[in-house]
Amino acid sequence: MSAKPDGRAEPPAPSAGSMRKMVAGITILVAVCVTGVLGYLAAGWSVKDSTYMVVITIFGVGYGEVRPVDTWSVRALTGFVIVAGYGAVIYTVGGFIQMVIDGQLNQAFGARKIRKEIGKMEGHTIICGHGRMGSSLAAELHAAGHTFVAIDADPHTVERARTRYANVIEGDASDEEVLALAGVDRAGVLATVLSEDASNVFVTLTARAMNPNLTIIARGENRHTETKLRTCGADKVVLPTDIGATRISQLIVRPTAEEMLDSIGSTGDLDLVQLGLEFDEIELHASSPLANRVIGDLEVRGAYGYLIVAVRGVDGTTVMHPPPDLRLAIGDRLIVLGYEDDLPQLGSKTPTRTITYRGVTSEV
Repeated sequence: MSAKPDGRAEPPAPSAGSMRKMVAGITILVAVCVTGVLGYLAAGWSVKDSTYMVVITIFGVGYGEVRPVDTWSVRALTGFVIVAGYGAVIYTVGGFIQMVIDGQLNQAFGARKIRKEIGKMEGHTIICGHGRMGSSLAAELHAAGHTFVAIDADPHTVERARTRYANVIEGDASDEEVLALAGVDRAGVLATVLSEDASNVFVTLTARAMNPNLTIIARGENRHTETKLRTCGADKVVLPTDIGATRISQLIVRPTAEEMLDSIGSTGDLDLVQLGLEFDEIELHASSPLANRVIGDLEVRGAYGYLIVAVRGVDGTTVMHPPPDLRLAIGDRLIVLGYEDDLPQLGSKTPTRTITYRGVTSEV
């Protein structure tokens, strides 16, 4: 068995055993043919007569012998060619039939298993396209333990993807039947990252019509496509070209800072975890001690504190850099930045926690 990039063993292909049978059968058949020709040559036959005799003997076409088989040695050789040749042919054909049947059965059972697994999912993510961007996105979601279904139209891409992820569907992501198979009616997010903007537009239109509550994130290569994607129903549009241009400009304008970030993160991007920070999204429930309080009473800036960088209201509006007098309501979502050990669990019932900042003590 070969090893996967992450070190796990990769099982052999389902048709590997059948292929070995076919190769073994062909090898035996060639050996029998060579042995038969050499045997007839030793009996005084010509090369043409020997080869012709071996062919009509193995494949049983019903023609008569080209020369009389009147000696015991020639008859024994002919019997050997018949038995061994037939056996090799049957063994080879059997391996071929087994390979075809195994492939069809594995494909049928595999598709049934995928449908069964996807049928259990709810709130999952659908990735449309498993190219360079789609495969990277799938790897990130897999590492984060997030359930997802990938869709791609290329059979070879699907086959490679299935060696790492179980739930990969072959088909056109803009087809309603394919999206229905992926559970678009129960999904939480759909990310269409196909290489062509027109394809992403079609996927967005189809998915939005099938699930009005679905969050759709679309990839756009052309900046002018962003408006079309949003009009078709995309909630967020990602422009890789603009992201790359911004990255290059940062390397030009602030090279020293970017070199520092390169040394922190393996991808060259700002990795908050490496700095000891993390973002968290917290929903305020009725039991939250922060409901109906203002930002100024909650926020602790500086060391050993946290920072509320945004508030998303129940009506869907988002307030960036919320003012100190903004009053929170039940159902609001807080985007909080801080050290992992200092992030308060605001969304659930927790014991009262005391934070001291510059001599001032506050409870959360």
